Amino acid sequence: MDLTPVQRDILTALINIHRVEGRAVKGEEIAELIDRNPGTIRNQMQSLKALNLVEGVPGPKGGYKATGTAYEALNIDATGDVVTVPVTRNGVVVEGTTASEIVFNKVMNTQQCNGVVRVIGNIRDFNVGDSIEVGPTPVNKVYIRGKVTGRDDTMSRLIFHIDEMISVPKTAVKAIARRAVRMPANSTLQEAARIMVHNGVSEALVDDSSPGLISLADLARAVADGRNSLEVREIMNRGFLTIDSEEPIYEAIKILGRTGAGQLVVTEKGAPWGIISPAELIKTLTPS
Repeated sequence: MDLTPVQRDILTALINIHRVEGRAVKGEEIAELIDRNPGTIRNQMQSLKALNLVEGVPGPKGGYKATGTAYEALNIDATGDVVTVPVTRNGVVVEGTTASEIVFNKVMNTQQCNGVVRVIGNIRDFNVGDSIEVGPTPVNKVYIRGKVTGRDDTMSRLIFHIDEMISVPKTAVKAIARRAVRMPANSTLQEAARIMVHNGVSEALVDDSSPGLISLADLARAVADGRNSLEVREIMNRGFLTIDSEEPIYEAIKILGRTGAGQLVVTEKGAPWGIISPAELIKTLTPS
């Protein structure tokens, strides 16, 4: 179905609010979200009703709901989750906005790559020269960073120069994780250091009734405090972060980004198996 950009924005906003709130949506709510005049929304709703894309809900708690035809027109799964593509301005996520479309141009120019992003929500706080970050997108996990070079308020579009763009591979964590070096829980600190240095690693798993994680930094701190006679079980970390080996790489990136941890322990069938670090994740995102 051939819809105008405003009609697509109205339907998308209507569906997103309804999914979050589980109720009929007022026209004023849609107007505020997509930064349009309420009168414009009312006029457009009449056209959308005529196309059998929305239906009115009477009563004090009434408003509008999208029909099944609307979901089909937007290629949205009627049973799926709400999808939001974050938009960030100067390092701060702009609340209540989501990118609905990204178009690239000049992609064959080795010196310059530009794009246009249509935004559902208020774009009037964006100015030329602002840093903009868009993503990740829901399917390909594309993440874009650049500078705003123009703004089209009537079409709710931002024009930007792309400084950086990455797409996270759809690969399971196990494909890039390394099998962890292991040591007995009763190893001395000197033995632990020797094992890690010999294997060229900075952390290792400790086999115990409740497994632990030990790092060279942990050993250095213990030695600096004069606790040379301890066993590794006495200084190991039992509260390490884990991720299942079949989870996609993107999930590992989210966890490390949210927590700032130096590594994740990769598990198989619930048991510690390997380790993945931020450096190893970066290698998967960097062209060879």
